[in-house]
Amino acid sequence: MNGSVTQGKQSLRKVYLVGAGPGDPGLMTLKGKGILECADVVIHDALVSPQILAMINPQAEKINVGKRKGRHSQAQEKTTQLLIDKARENAIVVRLKGGDPFIFGRGGEEMKALVEAGVSAEIVPGVTSGIAAPAYAGIPLTHRLYSSSVTFVTGHEATGKYRPEINWNAIACGSETIVIYMGIHNLPHIVQQLINAELSLDTPVALIRWGTRPEQEELIGELGTILEQVKTVGFEAPAIVVIGAVVKMYGLLSVLT
Repeated sequence: MNGSVTQGKQSLRKVYLVGAGPGDPGLMTLKGKGILECADVVIHDALVSPQILAMINPQAEKINVGKRKGRHSQAQEKTTQLLIDKARENAIVVRLKGGDPFIFGRGGEEMKALVEAGVSAEIVPGVTSGIAAPAYAGIPLTHRLYSSSVTFVTGHEATGKYRPEINWNAIACGSETIVIYMGIHNLPHIVQQLINAELSLDTPVALIRWGTRPEQEELIGELGTILEQVKTVGFEAPAIVVIGAVVKMYGLLSVLT
């Protein structure tokens, strides 16, 4: 840490962008936990687990600005301004984000805004769900026999971004394992794009919902059939999508339990 939280709150006066990990409280970093215990204000996402929220200093102000599809509690611009305003009034402000702040978490946008406003900021990385959820399902993203490359990609693109659309053809041709965040809503489009890129219909696919939490569940199929499976069982977000031969490893750990 750039300075210790034990040095005195007034000497710190900064915003910490903290990754809460994917849900299992055991995956919260010690550094992140220590900052939460000293925080004056915690501005958190909707998907941060109750067990991690329980780590927050009981005297801290807690503000939920979580964004869920169809239920946006607060615009990003307002969240960023809230961070700036609270930092001017409090010594330790935490922006607590699910997973890792810099992996599809808008942490880069918030960091830039804080710096431009003259607010001191520090990043505390977290375990990202794209790695943790497959691991808890017994799916290694790399394997000497199956995959030497991994691509992490969002299934939910921002409007007005630097380019209009993800190049699914390049991803299909260039990576042996594809990990998609926030991909359930757009899964029909994504699957069709990958099929158009000549990815085999029998390519293994895993959907992992509520990764690392007690309620974690998986749906295993193939590229050509996964959409029908999703429809049949009513599989919903939030979930990570893993596409590639490594999904064949799924179920191996259950042999020992």
